[in-house]
Amino acid sequence: MPNILALVGRPNVGKSTLFNRLTKRRMAIIDPTAGVTRDRHYGKSDWNGITFSVIDTGGYIKDSDDVFELQIREQIEIAIEEADVILFMVDAMEGITPMDEVMADLLRRKGKPYLLVANKADNARLMNDSSVFYALGVEEVFPVSSINGSGTGDLLDVAVSKFKQKEEEEMDPDIPKFAVVGRPNVGKSSLVNALLGQERNIVTDIPGTTRDSIYTRYNQFGLDFYLVDTAGLRKKGKVQENIEFYSVMRSVRAIELADVCILLVDATTPFESQDLNIFSLAARNNKGVVILVNKWDLVHNKDHNSAKNYEQQIRERIAPFTDVPVIFTAVPQKQRIFKAIETAVAVFYSRRKKIPTAKLNDVMLPLIQKNPPPATKGKYIKIKYVTQLPTHYPSFAFFCNLPQYVKEPYMRFLENQIRSKWDFSGVPIKVYCRKK
Repeated sequence: MPNILALVGRPNVGKSTLFNRLTKRRMAIIDPTAGVTRDRHYGKSDWNGITFSVIDTGGYIKDSDDVFELQIREQIEIAIEEADVILFMVDAMEGITPMDEVMADLLRRKGKPYLLVANKADNARLMNDSSVFYALGVEEVFPVSSINGSGTGDLLDVAVSKFKQKEEEEMDPDIPKFAVVGRPNVGKSSLVNALLGQERNIVTDIPGTTRDSIYTRYNQFGLDFYLVDTAGLRKKGKVQENIEFYSVMRSVRAIELADVCILLVDATTPFESQDLNIFSLAARNNKGVVILVNKWDLVHNKDHNSAKNYEQQIRERIAPFTDVPVIFTAVPQKQRIFKAIETAVAVFYSRRKKIPTAKLNDVMLPLIQKNPPPATKGKYIKIKYVTQLPTHYPSFAFFCNLPQYVKEPYMRFLENQIRSKWDFSGVPIKVYCRKK
């Protein structure tokens, strides 16, 4: 199971700044106004070869009557429960505050591994002054500056050392693992029950009924795979109950562990932004994707163009990664659900596909010669060699004389040429240009 690192602390101690540094992305909004971070942000990070998830939480405020702050406080406590290691952040410029003492007491009672991070220690004096935080009963204080990165290396060395080596479930790595994902109440548990032929999971009209991720082995009709039904992922701003936030965290882990994600969407509504968020989460994690449009039987006034138009709408939203299977189904009637699984199996094997280097060069180099990268600043780019990298998902390195001048549109051209010659439907492809 992937490890989770949670960032907690009172408002405006720099949690979002550290989150952005760890994930190497500007996902979290940074503002001196307390309480800007109300949504939970999820990101991926790695240190010393160890990959883990990072959660940025809102600022902890005790005994507040503000409804947003109440929800933030409840969800921070859940993040603490689910996290493997916690970074308790304080402000080195302000010293110990009563709110820091409240948070320290909460963490002691929870009994989870945590490290005290004295942020904003931007100079030698503040680093020395950080020793005042030993009064909070910690064994070590880590003075850091999230803005310039000083001290974060030593902090991460200790943080990752506290991750437990989690025992993997006894699952054959050669058997596909499919995660059934989607917004609440789109029919994920119904799909699992229909495939297994039994009421394996609770099915109700109440969003969020499924609270855990459940692995089930399926071995019938010549198909063999693990199926994991995840809790419904809902737009974080609408996560109001503790149990739903708990479900979101479990769903993120399930996506990370899967080989292929079967994304269910509701045919009675347009392809929503949260559908796109889930799709993007799977694609960013380099997972295979099959889109299953459920409840197609409930769509009224259909004609022969309805499915085509809905599929076109989906592809416009998920661009530029549009080479994804889209299947229309009605789960209770078992319409095309086995086609969906057969497609997911095909995506699994496409994700594992290895193209011999000789064949790759024989096909790609003539295409590149016919359509070379455009010259930049009077310099001509010559791609001389291509090979597939030894990763768990398809990634290709194109070796050339001036890789820094190869722009995104041409990288997309290379990806599209690979897709046109080999079947990678439903599989994200990474293309890199490297110095020859």
